[in-house]
Amino acid sequence: MKVFQDLVFKEGPFGGVGTRHTFDNGFQISVQAGAFAYSTPREDKDSPDDFDKFEVAIFNDEGEFVTSDFVLDLDDDVLGWQNRGQINALMLLVQSKK
Repeated sequence: MKVFQDLVFKEGPFGGVGTRHTFDNGFQISVQAGAFAYSTPREDKDSPDDFDKFEVAIFNDEGEFVTSDFVLDLDDDVLGWQNRGQINALMLLVQSKK
């Protein structure tokens, strides 16, 4: 099972850092941080180590947002201000879905 430390971050197109990882079951997770993301701090930095919280989205194999399928009471396509432990739990949940 993949966890946060397995994600490979790159510089984001609008600053900050981000990654998008596809799991074996076809779901994808996007984890972003920077001035335009719901992250802490909400500014552009060069490394995921510079952030405490991140913006997360989940996509199905057709590229559609399905974050709300995994998070109760979510009324948006993205989940903001998630720490590494919360992201690990979400990643494990997504990977367990068939």
